Amino acid sequence: MYYKLFLPEGKFNFASFIYILLKDLYYLFMNTTRFERLRSSKVLVTGAAGFIGANLCEALLELGSIVVGLDNFATGHEKNIKSLKNYPNFSFIKGDIRDLEDCRRACEGVKYVLHEAALGSVPRSINDPITSNDVNVGGFLNMLVAARDTGVHRFIYAASSSTYGDSKILPKVEEEIGKPLSPYAITKYVNELYAENFKTTYGLDTIGLRYFNVFGRKQDPDGAYAAVIPKFVQLLIKHESPMINGDGTFSRDFTYIDNVIQMNLCAMVTENEEALNTVYNTAFGARSTLNELVTLLKEYLSVYDATIADIEIQYGKERKGDVPHSLASIDKAVKLLEYTPQFDIKKGLKDAIQWYWENLN
Repeated sequence: MYYKLFLPEGKFNFASFIYILLKDLYYLFMNTTRFERLRSSKVLVTGAAGFIGANLCEALLELGSIVVGLDNFATGHEKNIKSLKNYPNFSFIKGDIRDLEDCRRACEGVKYVLHEAALGSVPRSINDPITSNDVNVGGFLNMLVAARDTGVHRFIYAASSSTYGDSKILPKVEEEIGKPLSPYAITKYVNELYAENFKTTYGLDTIGLRYFNVFGRKQDPDGAYAAVIPKFVQLLIKHESPMINGDGTFSRDFTYIDNVIQMNLCAMVTENEEALNTVYNTAFGARSTLNELVTLLKEYLSVYDATIADIEIQYGKERKGDVPHSLASIDKAVKLLEYTPQFDIKKGLKDAIQWYWENLN
């Protein structure tokens, strides 16, 4: 199979170019046809003003779905849904998943729920475990009850790779987890238990997606609990030195937002009974160390500002609750959901950095 666009002698590899082009067009055609059935389906996206939620809303609206967004702006932003309001098939409810009536109102007439609303961040949960539990467990239960009571067809929710806890097995496979290392990880595991119970007790079909370090457009670089990629990008754009916790050898399966969107859509349209009422790793299936990540960030940002290449990186103490290494097996999702991720970390970062440069600079 051809993958390299340039041969060792520096000549352009036309065969490789044609192969990649045809492969991308094939997947585009197959996915467009496959997801066409979501046109006119009514979908609720909780956490719609957040990074992942807003991207999901936009993708669904482009497919012609009728989308309802729910958010209380605790961590989401008005700017993330501003452009969505231009779509006639989008409506927004300002509400809180800790309020059962808000959840019921949002679920009325909905076929699919994409539940993204949560308080993320391991450090946040360590500093305030009560609020994290109220939102991530109490709010999740409210959404399940509302979905059950209003006759929702399928409930798809954001699970987390933090569920793997202290398991040292690599790659991570869905059926083998360890003990959670943080209150946040506990809340996300409890979500999976509740989802399983609501199927056996009430017959509500659910699918959980264990996200692995998602990054991309609309991700917030600000705040004490900002994700590492947008935070580092913003610092580098400002010619400031990012701080890596530890020696930079910890590794993650960084996952571009478009892979996550595809995974959610796959979970919505699957007609495979075996694919329902279980959890899936949502990742690319490759890992990079933090040192490798920063090297790529500096390289790609240097295209816009050459001086960024010379910025020094600082190193600090390891964070409590951090898992040393994370790498997903995506075999289950490929087999049961026909998941075909198109963005590795390099391709995803190039897309993301262009957005970051235009919107954070």
